[in-house]
Amino acid sequence: MNAASDPIDLNERLRPRILPRPRDAALYARAQREGLSELQARVLAGRLKGFTGELAPLVSPSLRHLAHPERLADGRRAAERIAQAVVDGEHIGILTDYDVDGITSHVVIRRTLVELFGVPEAKLHSLIGHRIHDGYGISLPLVERTLALSPRPSLVITADCGSSDEPRIARLAAEGIEVVVSDHHALPVEGPPPSALAVVNPTREDCDYPDPTIAGCMVAWLVMSLSRSVLIEWGALPEATPKLSPWLSYVALGTVADCVSLGGSPANRAVVTHGLALINRMEAACWRAMAERLGADSVPFDAETLGFQMGPRINARSRLDDPYAALHFMLAADDATAARHLETLDQDNQSRKAIEADMAEEARALALPSLAADAPAVVVFLESGHPGVQGIVASRLVQAFGRPALVLTPAPAPGMLTGSGRSIEGLHLRDALQRTFDLAPEALPRFGGHRGAAGVGVPAERLDAFKAAFLQAVGEQLGGAELYPKILTDGDLAPEALSLETLASLETLGPYGREFEAPLFQGEFIVERLRPVGADGTHLMLELSLGAASHRAIWFRALTPGEVPAFGVGDRLRCAYRLNRNRWRGRESLQLMVEHAEPQAQG
Repeated sequence: MNAASDPIDLNERLRPRILPRPRDAALYARAQREGLSELQARVLAGRLKGFTGELAPLVSPSLRHLAHPERLADGRRAAERIAQAVVDGEHIGILTDYDVDGITSHVVIRRTLVELFGVPEAKLHSLIGHRIHDGYGISLPLVERTLALSPRPSLVITADCGSSDEPRIARLAAEGIEVVVSDHHALPVEGPPPSALAVVNPTREDCDYPDPTIAGCMVAWLVMSLSRSVLIEWGALPEATPKLSPWLSYVALGTVADCVSLGGSPANRAVVTHGLALINRMEAACWRAMAERLGADSVPFDAETLGFQMGPRINARSRLDDPYAALHFMLAADDATAARHLETLDQDNQSRKAIEADMAEEARALALPSLAADAPAVVVFLESGHPGVQGIVASRLVQAFGRPALVLTPAPAPGMLTGSGRSIEGLHLRDALQRTFDLAPEALPRFGGHRGAAGVGVPAERLDAFKAAFLQAVGEQLGGAELYPKILTDGDLAPEALSLETLASLETLGPYGREFEAPLFQGEFIVERLRPVGADGTHLMLELSLGAASHRAIWFRALTPGEVPAFGVGDRLRCAYRLNRNRWRGRESLQLMVEHAEPQAQG
């Protein structure tokens, strides 16, 4: 048996390693010169490597840092066509993806058309694909559904999709339906779909918009903002027509949930910061219903609430069933309606968790041969897997194995597989798929996505060819880098720094999210108390001491059902942990959130 397939060697290579984040020394020094504390500078320098721009727009996010939508290629053309449809009383189709980014985009477009532009509800058609029956983007079933409408829309506005859908856009155009695409996904190598009237996408090579990382909902918001300006220029709307600023609450949710960059992006940081302030006014029924469900101690919401509470519930509905309940929840006019739709989303989310757990267990077992061979990525086919949970399971594999992962399941179309992938730092997943297509075009007829996440369509009979080409493409990009699960921390904290004051200083650097992860620290503690908690005893409640002080801590999913902790009271524990503000009946206290822990030898 060779070393790569030795079980002991494999276990060692898959052991998570707590490592300090590489730090940009120049940025670390500059941040302190500009008035940030050492700890704040440390956090920035570990997340913005190579950043040479101004720090102020990132540290103090503001809408004044947003670039004008006129800088978007095709932005004016798209806005004028939408304005013309409003003026002429045309029927308009709103076609969006089914995930949180798509649903929030849909809300932005629909509320703008109805509430600001005065378009009657009867002239709008909501076109959201069913993930399982229709597939992603402007799918053929969605095109057929559009053509079957009576009366048909003469204009279709897309959001969060369309950049890779030329054949379906051409079909709509041939039937006299013009398409305005607004999207943020990477374009095909051949460029924007030529049959679209306009393609607004900040990733276009000819686009002057300074931030290509904005989410689909932000692109939609910019396009509709420009449409408002056009209608005012034409005299079709009064100058006093309200701006679209209130809709930034939805943009904040879509931006966080779609995992676009919150690192070196002033635009994303600004809209999330401003949107959270709007959300926490609790003026919309959807926010009030969520706050009611999560409990009084959940308010005020932060980016984590959007990413780990609201996002999964909205996504769960579209992953498992019809996404329109999510749209109705976001648009609910009163608390009772919002609560009713949220109950549906919550039930779906519970079902999603159970399906995810089963699929993740099967996927981990199927991945072992690839891991033993030290393949640069994991590709698994789950014959009975649910297509709506592929991306979540892929994320679990990335976390467990420290390498890119693609999870495939049977597609509705006979003989086809559909899959979702998630990436790691250092790999642009969409570029890897483009290279895969170049190597084996017959094995990848459809793909799309961006750096961190992507989707594929693969003929079942070509699965082996696809896998071989994909592994080659990933290997070329990663260049033989050693792959293992990494837990990157911001270093140690002194005992006196474990305080709510420290947490407050870190919170001022928020919002945190993709490419600007929440601060994570490492340290050695003595276990004073521990007890399993949770319905199945898989979480650990701990009391950990550092110096003279001890702190309450919680470690979620620390154990598998029936497992006994590998340490006890009095043992020394090396932890990777976050500082957390624990709210209970109106009182606040510091709590440590343990992400990973390893018993240390006594000595």
